Formats: sequence, C-alpha cells, structure tokens
Amino acid sequence: MAQTSEIEWTDATWNPVTGCTKIGPGCDNCYAERFAERWRGVAGHPYEQGFDLTLWPSRLMQPAQWKKPRMIFVNSMSDLFHKDIDRTFIDNVFDAMEQANWHVYQVLTKRSSLMRNYVRKRYGGGSVPRHIWLGVSVEDAAHTSRIEHLKQINSDARFISFEPLLGSIGDVDLGGIAWAIVGGESGPRARPMDEKWARQIRDICDRDEVAFFFKQWGGARPKSGGRLLDGEEWNGFPWQIVPEPILDQISA
Repeated sequence: MAQTSEIEWTDATWNPVTGCTKIGPGCDNCYAERFAERWRGVAGHPYEQGFDLTLWPSRLMQPAQWKKPRMIFVNSMSDLFHKDIDRTFIDNVFDAMEQANWHVYQVLTKRSSLMRNYVRKRYGGGSVPRHIWLGVSVEDAAHTSRIEHLKQINSDARFISFEPLLGSIGDVDLGGIAWAIVGGESGPRARPMDEKWARQIRDICDRDEVAFFFKQWGGARPKSGGRLLDGEEWNGFPWQIVPEPILDQISA
C-alpha cells in the first residue's frame, strides 16, 4: 500500500512487504505490529493477515505511478532484509527503485549484515545508486555493529535511525554517515529516553559532520513529548546527497 506519510523525515511510504519478526529490544513494542494486529481477521483489509510476513508483488510498480519526485520510506511496515524474504523478491524491489529513479528511496533495516551482503553482490563492489539511501536502526550501544556493517557498503547515502533510542550508544565514529535521526519510543508501553543519550548523538554528529534530525521525545503518543532538544528543533537533512534532478523537484 503506497500512501502519504506522517513520518517527519519522509514524504510517503511504500510497502511491497508487510509483517516481520522481532530481533532485538528495539522491536519489543513495535508500532507496526501493534497497528497491523488490530486488523487481523478483518476480511478484505490490507492487514487481514495481521503482522505475518507477507509479500505483495502487486505493489512493486506503485512508485512508477507517482510522477512527482518524493522521498519514499521503503517497508515502513516490515524489513526488506528479513531472512525469510527470497532474494529474487528483493531483486524485484531494487529493480523497481532503479526504474522509477526520479524518487529518493529510504531503506531501513536492523538486519544490517544481510543488507551489506546483498548490496555487495548486486552492485559487485560498485556504488549504490545515489537515489537509493540505505540505513540501519540502532537502539543502544549493544547494536552499534550495525553501523560498521553500513559503513562497509559503497554508498554516499548512508543513514542511521536511533529510534527508539533505549540507551547510550557510546563514543561511536559516525564518519561516512550522511544523516542521523533520533527519536524516543511511543505507544502504551513506551520506554523513556534520557536527554543525555540524545545530546551525545547530537554532539557526535557535530564532530563527525553528520546531519542531525531530532524527531521526538515520544511517550503515550508520538507527539506527547514534543520535539525540542535543549529548546530547539533540530531538522538537519543531508541535502548534499540528493541527486540534482530530484533536488530541483523536491525543493520546488
């Protein structure tokens, strides 16, 4: 299902895959699972199957139907590099992104080694097309190996989502990362985010010349705590990596 998005850092979502399984503490209170399971068993609903992993070949050509360039978050309701997704289907998703190349695609995963391995095979060591942004989710210091996997991908458009941020990430090296997004957890069981953790990432981004975006404090609802850090909004965006033809359209 392709749709506009309320996510602050993108324009639209595209879900050729839905459903997932948990692989770490960042998944414990998954918003996508909570939403999808509300509709399990409702005949004819897109989430009639709940959060079971489901491939949607009929959605592969949806980006080609959007003529105006957009920032598209790929699989907001899943993870493209889930181990049970066949490589051929991932190929089809990348084919669709390469064909409709007037958009920017934001692909985010927790399965960072699988993404790295796939991308290396697909592009044979060559650079990933600049309109395909690859990112990893990192919730705490125990999962910073995902950052190292991301750095092993030949791309200028690497980004990290520190959401939900559940602990300090430590003094990591973010050199070579274009963009960092920080956010607290939201929902009925939201775990609080310490201000020190968010400030730490902001300061590392300043040191390593990474665009810094502070999305939310979180709480019972995404906007419960607002999005001011030290009294300011932080809306950093890596404009330098947006391909020029797309940049002209997005900025218009």
